[in-house]
Amino acid sequence: MEPTTPTTTRPGTRPAAATPRGAAPSAAGGRWLPWAKAAVFVAAWYPLARIVLFGATGQLGANPIEFITRSTGLWTLVFLCITLAVTPLRRLTGWNALIRFRRMLGLYAFFYAALHFTTYVWFDKWFDVAGMLKDIGKRPFITVGFAAFVLLIPLAVTSTRAMARRLGRRWQMLHRAIYAIGVLAILHFWWMKAGKHDLVLPKLYGAIMVVLLGWRLVAWLVARSRANASPRRA
Repeated sequence: MEPTTPTTTRPGTRPAAATPRGAAPSAAGGRWLPWAKAAVFVAAWYPLARIVLFGATGQLGANPIEFITRSTGLWTLVFLCITLAVTPLRRLTGWNALIRFRRMLGLYAFFYAALHFTTYVWFDKWFDVAGMLKDIGKRPFITVGFAAFVLLIPLAVTSTRAMARRLGRRWQMLHRAIYAIGVLAILHFWWMKAGKHDLVLPKLYGAIMVVLLGWRLVAWLVARSRANASPRRA
């Protein structure tokens, strides 16, 4: 869900060596990879399993709808941060196999965002459109949260390799929306918590998002300066 193409290399990075047919798997893409992806896939169901377990054992508290809404919203933000962390970690460590996890993590971010949105629309508002419009007018954090969810939908729909090939460069442009989504998600969380004067977690995740997006800005500026300097040296 984040714009990169497997066949392109960026300034300052080394292309991954091709593995000949019949050769033993390398450390970067060895036999452990399917097992690791399966482990991440299963682990990503933990937040939902926790909600189900708490619901079955009566541990959702006095306001179960609020608990579910807050939990799914927080885990959406967690998966957004993890997804955005894949590229910096891959560049800094040279561990190119990390890219294999990014689409799955991004889809889990969308999955928990959909649960978050559905809980609000269905269980909180019971599809009361007038009530939801009133909320949007009175509570801006709902507006930016809704905008973030709407932007996530086309990213999830076009996350497949087939769609990436079909859209070409337009796919990269579309998936840059993940950066705006990250900012909107932080605003949504911050404004929601500001009403209760509880900004510990919003400040933490805001700092993480600043680092993740700031790293990309610095990397882009460095790449641009190198590209501008290359013709002069030539």
